[in-house]
Order: sequence, then structure tokens, then C-alpha cells
Amino acid sequence: MNPHRPAFVLHEHDRPRHHFDLRLEEDGVLRSWAVPRGLPPDSRHHRLAVAVPDHDLDHLTYEDADKSIADIGWWEEHDRTDRRMLFTLHGRAGSVRYALIRTDRDWLLRRTVEQPPSGG
Repeated sequence: MNPHRPAFVLHEHDRPRHHFDLRLEEDGVLRSWAVPRGLPPDSRHHRLAVAVPDHDLDHLTYEDADKSIADIGWWEEHDRTDRRMLFTLHGRAGSVRYALIRTDRDWLLRRTVEQPPSGG
């Protein structure tokens, strides 16, 4: 069994305008989505997620004057099709399950109604 858990990072950017980037480690790179309004706080709110170019793994802990790490940890995939990916982020404050859903042009990020048990 591979003990490696794929990492994720949520970067908060101040420039060119305030936004967040969600990056998921996969196949040796960080798959990335710009999420202008950040992760959805509950299942009633959805967020636009725009796929952006992959980043090198060394970007995982990168910070500078305009970019900070809002959250970091590991993630697990539960299900994936061409149009949807269901996954859980295990970050500093706990575990939250999300779905990325492909629209005609971009992605929609939603927090799922069903969440992992507390402490998971």
C-alpha cells in the first residue's frame, strides 16, 4: 500500500485582483482551478472554478508578497466522470467534501450535502 496521500493547497492571491487557486496533486503536477470567491461555505452556495494551467509540485508551499496559503493538506477522490469529480479535502480545520462539475465553459465547485464524519 502506498502511504503517499496526494496533497492539495488553496492559495489566496491579492493580485491582479483578490481570488483563490485550488491545486490538487495528480500525476506529478498540481491540477489547478481559479476560484474567484473562494471555497463554498455550505451546500447552498456554489462557486465558479476556472481551470488554469497545471503547476509544478514545488508550487505547493510557494508564498510571496501577493500569495499566501489559505489551507493545505491532502485530498482523496471518491468518484470521477468526464463531467464531475467528487473529492474530500483534508485540511487544517478538518475534512470537507466537494464536487467539481464541468459546465459548457468552466467548472462549478459545490460543497456536497453529505459530509465526512467529524474528525475524518
